[in-house]
Amino acid sequence: MRASDRAYDVLKEDILSWRLAPGTVLGETEQSERLGISRTPLREAITRLAAEGLVNTQRGRAGVVTDVSPANLPELFELREALETQAARLAARRRNTEAFEQLRQDFLSAPAGLAHGASGYYDLVARLDAAIDDAVANPFLLASLAGLRNHLARIRRLAQDNPARLTESVSEHLLIVEAILDRDETLAAQATAVHLRKSLANLLAAAGAPAVIAPSSTKGTP
Repeated sequence: MRASDRAYDVLKEDILSWRLAPGTVLGETEQSERLGISRTPLREAITRLAAEGLVNTQRGRAGVVTDVSPANLPELFELREALETQAARLAARRRNTEAFEQLRQDFLSAPAGLAHGASGYYDLVARLDAAIDDAVANPFLLASLAGLRNHLARIRRLAQDNPARLTESVSEHLLIVEAILDRDETLAAQATAVHLRKSLANLLAAAGAPAVIAPSSTKGTP
């Protein structure tokens, strides 16, 4: 692996996990020594992170980890709903039966696992995302989703786990999986939209931000 790729992977993971908090200055000398690389590959890595909106380089060559604000949630979820409902439609059209059958069984047993913590459930949701991505098989759509997920991963850190919400989320994800298995594109998209709107409301409540009311004119959405 190239030094710039390794630096990019480490810095990105540190930013998404908040080990490098918003506002952290990525000094070239400090980061080069920490990562054991020269400044040139470090600059290449920071340039890639800046292109993804994770680093701001306008304040100088060093780069600064961009801010995270709940105020951006409604706009992010507007884009997320557009992308993920279409991904759900395509997954219902092109899905691998075996992969989603296994996911259905795992979501059916997920409520019992929540008693031991949420980490396993988050891994299950990540598997569902990966299965949908594989079924979609559209590199342009997946590239847009990947960039969006970077920002969402950071914002989720602002909210504490809500046991009641996690239990509700299991049922929502199960409905999405079942709609995909049934090749019901409309239900897959609608179930995804409902899940995302409830997730947005939960995140806004956790952040103490005002709730956003979805437009009543949205056709086909419960």
